[in-house]
Amino acid sequence: MQLTPYLLFDGTCGEAVAFYQSCLGGELRLTRVKDSPASEQMQADQQEKVLNAHLKSEWMEFSASDWLVHDATPVRGNTVCMYLNGSSEAELRALFEKLSAGGEVTNPLRATFFGAYGALNDRFGVRWMFAGSFGVGK
Repeated sequence: MQLTPYLLFDGTCGEAVAFYQSCLGGELRLTRVKDSPASEQMQADQQEKVLNAHLKSEWMEFSASDWLVHDATPVRGNTVCMYLNGSSEAELRALFEKLSAGGEVTNPLRATFFGAYGALNDRFGVRWMFAGSFGVGK
């Protein structure tokens, strides 16, 4: 299990992570919506947006993406979240259930084209995203 910060941008993710890489160094991996299996499910104005970016060096690591929810607006406070990535389905599911108590599940933990994914806002308003390389709910 690993916990890393996750940043959400309103269309400027690519520019932001390139800037952070120029300042902090590290290896940057970036996938745009148009270059992923999600492209067929997304609207035309979302195709150039960043689906996922990951910047990692010997001393730091974080992930980021553009805001991709059409019916919600990014506001200060919901553009930074905690990102839990795990290899054990049981461990990840248990943390998802515990952290969702009294909160709001925005994306149930389920299998996607890139692995397991789920998201919630805990009872204190902190956004959590969960990912795993295993299939959930098979």
